Amino acid sequence: MEQINAFFTSLSSFLWGWPMIILLLGTHVFLTIRLRFPQRKLWTALKLSIKRDATASGDVSQYAALATALAATIGTGNIVGVATAVALGGPGAVLWCWLTGVFGISTKYAEGLLAVKYREKTRDGRMLGGPMYALEKGLGMKWLAVLFAIFTACASFGIGNTVQANAIATIAEHTYGFSPYVVGTLICALAGIVILGGVKSISNVCSMLVPFMAIFYVLGCIYILIVNGQYLWPAVKLIVSSAFTPEAAGGGFVGTSVMMAARYGIARGLFSNESGLGSAPIVAAAAQTRNPVRQALVSSTGTFWDTVVICALTGLVVVSSVLAYPDISYTDGAALTKMAFAKIPYIGAPLLSFGLLTFAFSTILGWSYYGERAVEYLKGKNWMIAYRVLYIAAIFIGSVADLGVVWNIADCMNALMAIPNLLSLLLLNGIVVHETRKYLWRGRLDKDMDE
Repeated sequence: MEQINAFFTSLSSFLWGWPMIILLLGTHVFLTIRLRFPQRKLWTALKLSIKRDATASGDVSQYAALATALAATIGTGNIVGVATAVALGGPGAVLWCWLTGVFGISTKYAEGLLAVKYREKTRDGRMLGGPMYALEKGLGMKWLAVLFAIFTACASFGIGNTVQANAIATIAEHTYGFSPYVVGTLICALAGIVILGGVKSISNVCSMLVPFMAIFYVLGCIYILIVNGQYLWPAVKLIVSSAFTPEAAGGGFVGTSVMMAARYGIARGLFSNESGLGSAPIVAAAAQTRNPVRQALVSSTGTFWDTVVICALTGLVVVSSVLAYPDISYTDGAALTKMAFAKIPYIGAPLLSFGLLTFAFSTILGWSYYGERAVEYLKGKNWMIAYRVLYIAAIFIGSVADLGVVWNIADCMNALMAIPNLLSLLLLNGIVVHETRKYLWRGRLDKDMDE
């Protein structure tokens, strides 16, 4: 087991090293320029995300598809992941993480567009899509589509399931003294009720859970920043200066190099918002939308909420708390998060527990849909029930097992998902531009919104 763990640790470090960071960030920047900065259409995208396009084909509303994608994306990485970036790369990592989200909006837009463009309708009226369909129908690369589906199915049991269940069980045990076996059984029961109901059940629960948990967490972070008010502007200045200058940070921090800040900030940002990973397009394909650009815009708001808002607030809370309380050790990401939030009386510790518990549980629900669609692509509809049962069983295993090696395997599967997905985005960028020109640049989308 030690040898297996060492192998996947090395493989994960290689896959998530500078080549992957350059490929992902390079794709973000390329698509931003190629698509004439779709970020400027953010307000339009936000308005579309709460509209229903009920007359169009699809399984769930645009908002429900977005909520399901956000449920899978907003996870423990938004809290612990940001603190880990600060611990390893210094406060400047927060800015690099934020910039990754800003540019990642373009990639999430392109993913959503291709998902709707190449989706298929089954005999029973369901919509199926995602990078595997874009790879097969758009590029004729069936073999690469199969590999993407395999990596997605494997990743769903890792980062989407067992590691999230383990996080919930660990929090419940350390904070409230509950047995992991009891917690694992409870999570299995709750998740099983939702997952066995299919995509509409998952999307309905996510549509209710995501706004509640996100608003509660955001308001809690704002309260903490008010408490740390005198350290907020110094935290902002420190984050910006540390991102571009290798000087000592001070205020409880030790200075790190610009390269370290960029590496860990970009890596955590990419891992958090999943832009380029190829996961969110799978549920975007199920949305009720009359053209690919509408859902592309709605999908792009996921990266905005995940990284530009939530990760940024977490980063400000962590950095301002370290400045306010110099006794906080920032060398361990998980410990840093706990100590930073715990310094705020009454609300700090409960807010962290609530955020981690709800974010992790919603990720379990969202990723169950991704894995199920991947398995259906590989083996057909008859395997869906078997997958759901195995997925629910894996929740219990994750709650009670030591998952050191699973984390590394999950990181590898996520990276291996990204490679074929990024290939499809780069090779099919002409299709994305054509559809964008047709609906967005020529104003047809605005007319659609008024109907």
